[in-house]
Amino acid sequence: MTGHSEERPLAGITVVSIEQAVAAPFATRQLADLGARVIKVERPGGGDFARRYDTTVHGESSYFVWLNRSKESVTLDLKSDAGRGILDRLLAGADVFVQNLAPGAAARMGLGPEDLAERFRTLIPCSVSGYGTSGPWADRKAYDLLIQCQTGLVALTGNEQGAARVGVSIADIAAGMYAYSGILTALFTRATTGVVRAVDVSLFEALAEWLSQPAYYTRFGGTQPPRIGTQHATIAPYGAYRCADGKDVLLSIQNEREWTALCERFLGQPGLVADQRFATGSARVGHRVELNAIVAERFGELTSDVVTKLLDEAGIANAGGNGIEEFLAHPVLSERGRWRDVRIPGEAMVPALLPPVDLAGTVPRMDPVPAAGEHTESVLAELGYGSTDIERLRADNVI
Repeated sequence: MTGHSEERPLAGITVVSIEQAVAAPFATRQLADLGARVIKVERPGGGDFARRYDTTVHGESSYFVWLNRSKESVTLDLKSDAGRGILDRLLAGADVFVQNLAPGAAARMGLGPEDLAERFRTLIPCSVSGYGTSGPWADRKAYDLLIQCQTGLVALTGNEQGAARVGVSIADIAAGMYAYSGILTALFTRATTGVVRAVDVSLFEALAEWLSQPAYYTRFGGTQPPRIGTQHATIAPYGAYRCADGKDVLLSIQNEREWTALCERFLGQPGLVADQRFATGSARVGHRVELNAIVAERFGELTSDVVTKLLDEAGIANAGGNGIEEFLAHPVLSERGRWRDVRIPGEAMVPALLPPVDLAGTVPRMDPVPAAGEHTESVLAELGYGSTDIERLRADNVI
C-alpha cells in the first residue's frame, strides 16, 4: 500500500474495521498514521454515512476527509453469505477488528468478542458503543450531543443565558482516543505475553472520565460549577475581556506569583495583592464580580496589542479570541510545518494536519482518502479471488 514504511511502529499490523461516523474511524485513522494497514469495510451503494454529512471539501464531507486518510475501502454486503465469507477471510489475516455498529448488531452477526475468540485466536476485537456492551443502556442508541447531555457537559458550557453543546464531537473524539490507546495496549500485551485482550469503549464512559473534575467539585462542594462562558468556575481572574479596540484577549491566573504580577505590572494596583477579598484563589472566585470589574476596566483602557504586550512582559498566559480563519493561519502551525497535502476522491489535494505526537525518526502516513469501495478488487485479489469471481460478486451486489 502507498506510504507503507517498515520504519513506522505499526508497519505489518492489519486492522479490519466496520466503522462509521467519528469514534471508530478516529481510532483507526491514528493506527494508520503509525503505519498500520486499515481495511475499512463499507456498505455497497454509499458506504460510511459520514461521507454524506456535508459536501464542503471539493464535494466530500469534512468529517470523512478528516477521519479516513491512509485507509483502504472495501464494500461488502454483510447480510449475504458471500459477504460474510469475505469478511471471515479478512479477519483471518488481521491483527485487530474494530466495530461501532448499532447496539446488538455485532453479536447478532457473530462478531462479538466471544465468537471471534473461538474462530480467530490472535485477533484483538475492539467494540465502540454508546453506553457499553452490557448494562441497562446497552441497547440504547447514542450520538455525540446526547452523550454531552447525559454526562452533564452541556450543563457546564454556555453562559447564564443558557446551555451550549461543545462545538466539536467531543464524546466521539474521547471514545476514539481511548479505543486507540486501548488497541495499542492490547497489541503490546499480545506481543509481550501472547495473551489476547478484547477492548471495549463507550462514548458515555469516555466522556464521563473527562467530567471527573466537575463531578468531584459537585459531589463534595454541594453544587455544580456554574455556566459562565469563557470564565472558569474555580479560578479567577480567568477568561476573555474586551479591549479598547473591540477585540477580546483571554488571560489565565494560575498561581500567586501570576496574581502578584498582574496586580503590580498590568493593573498598576499593587495594593490588591494584600486585599483580603483577593488574597487567595478561593477568595478571588468568591469575589469574582468585583475582580472582573477591576480587570475589565484596565482592559478597556488599552488596545489588544498593548494588552498582549504587557501581559507577555509580566509572564501571564494570554491569547486572542481567534476564529477558525485565524486558527488556519496560525503561525505555530505554519512555521512548524504542520500542514501536509492529502489527496481526496476526485484527485483534489487538501491540507491536513500532521498527527500531534511526533515520534523521533518516524514519518507519519498521510496517504489518500479512499473513495467508497476503491480497494475492493485489489483486496479480493489478495484473498485469492479471480476476475470472474469478482465479476460475479459485483453482479450479485455483494460488493
